[in-house]
Amino acid sequence: MNLESIQNNKIKTILQFSIPSIIAMVLTSLITVADGFFIGNYVGKEGLAAVNLGLPIVYLFLAVGLMVSVGGVAIAGMALGGRDIKKCNSVFNQTMCTAMVSTVLLSIIMWLCFDPMLQLLNADTQVVGFFKDYYGIMLLELPIMVINASFGMFIRGEGKPQYFMQVNILNVLLNILLDYLFVRWFSWGVKGAAVASLLSALVTLLCILYFFIKKSSVYKFRRFTFSGEVLGSTLLNGSSEFVGEMSMSISMFAYNFVILKNIGVDGVTAFTIVGYIAYIFSMVIIGFGQGASPLISFTYGAKEHLLAANLRRITNFMVLIAGAVVLLLVLVGSGWYSSLFVKSDVVEQLVRLGVIIYAVSFLFSGINTISSFYFTSIGKATESAIISSARGLVILLICIFTLPPLFGMTGVWLVAPITELLTLFLSLFFIGKESKNQSRRLAQG
Repeated sequence: MNLESIQNNKIKTILQFSIPSIIAMVLTSLITVADGFFIGNYVGKEGLAAVNLGLPIVYLFLAVGLMVSVGGVAIAGMALGGRDIKKCNSVFNQTMCTAMVSTVLLSIIMWLCFDPMLQLLNADTQVVGFFKDYYGIMLLELPIMVINASFGMFIRGEGKPQYFMQVNILNVLLNILLDYLFVRWFSWGVKGAAVASLLSALVTLLCILYFFIKKSSVYKFRRFTFSGEVLGSTLLNGSSEFVGEMSMSISMFAYNFVILKNIGVDGVTAFTIVGYIAYIFSMVIIGFGQGASPLISFTYGAKEHLLAANLRRITNFMVLIAGAVVLLLVLVGSGWYSSLFVKSDVVEQLVRLGVIIYAVSFLFSGINTISSFYFTSIGKATESAIISSARGLVILLICIFTLPPLFGMTGVWLVAPITELLTLFLSLFFIGKESKNQSRRLAQG
C-alpha cells in the first residue's frame, strides 16, 4: 500500500479493496441462500425453520472468528504501515492458531448444548429432528468457515483481494452443485445441504493454504512465540465485532423464541426467508468494511488521521447508496421473492409485507456497521463496541420483546428499522466527537 496513491485515488482504492471483498462475502452468503432454496423446495418449511433455529450457533462462531481475525489484522495492518514485517508475521501466525483452537473448542461446547437449546425453544419433534441432522454436520464445517474467513482478511491485508474472491467463487459454485446433487437427486434432505457446505469449505481451505505456502509475499507460516500482550490487544481490538455478532446470536435466539411463541412455525419460516435478503445485504456492508479497514488502519498507523476519516466518510456514502438501491429492488420484486422458497400462501403473504418493512433498515444499518469498523481500525474499541452492542443487543432486544407482542408479525418486521435508526444517532455522536478530537490535535500540532 502507498499513502500517496491512497490520497490521490481514495474512491478508486476503496473500491479496489472493497469490491473483491463484497463479491467474496456475497458469494459466501449465497451458500446459505442456496441451502435455503433447496431445503425449502425439497424438504419443506419445517426444514427451513430448523435451519433458522440454529443461526444463533452460526453467529456465535462468527463472533469468535471476527473478534480474533479483525483484531489481529488491525494490529498487523498498523505494523505493516510502520514497516515492521516481523511483527506482521508473528501476529498473523498467532491469530490463525487462536482462531483454530477457539472454534474447535466451541464446536464441542455447542454439541453439548443442543438439547437444552431445543427444550427452551419448545420446537416440535419434526423441526428438532431436522435441526440435529443439519447442525450435527455443520459443527464440523463452521470452524473451517471461520478459519477460511480469517485467512481471507490477511489475504486482503496483503493487497491480494482478487485471489480470495476467486476462491470464494469456486466455493459457491461447488456448494450449489453439491446441494443440487445431495438434496435434489440423492434425497439426503438437510444432511445433504450440510455435507455440501462441509466439502466446499474443505476445498476452499486447500486453495487458501496454497496461497500462503506459494504466493504470499508478506504473511508467511512461521514458528512464533505466543504473546499474551498481542492476544489481549487482538481481543480488545476485535471486541466490537465480537459484541456485534454475539449480539446477533442472542437476538436471533430471542427472535425465534418470540416468533414461535406468538406466531408459530409459519412465522419462523417467513422470518428465515426475509432474513436471506438481510443477510446478503449485511455481507455487502461487511465487505465494504473489510475492504476499507486495512486502508484505514494503514493510513491511521502512518499518522494520516484526516485521510483515515475521509476514507470512512466515502465508505459511509457508498453503503448509503447501496441501501437505497436494495430497498428499491425489494419494492419492485417483493411478490416474486415471496414465492421463491416455499409454496405456502400464509408464508408468502407474511414475506411479501415483511421484506419491504425490513428493507427500510438498510438505509441506516450500513452507516452503523462502517462506523463500527472505523473505530476498530483506529484502535478505539470502546466506541465500536458501544455501537455494536446498541444495534445488536440493547436496543434490539428491547424492540424484540415489545413490538411483536403488541403488533404481531408486523412488530417483528419493525424491529430492524427502529433499532438501526436509533443506533444511527449514537454513531453520529461518536463520529462527531472523533472529528472534534482530530481538529484539536491539528490545532495543537
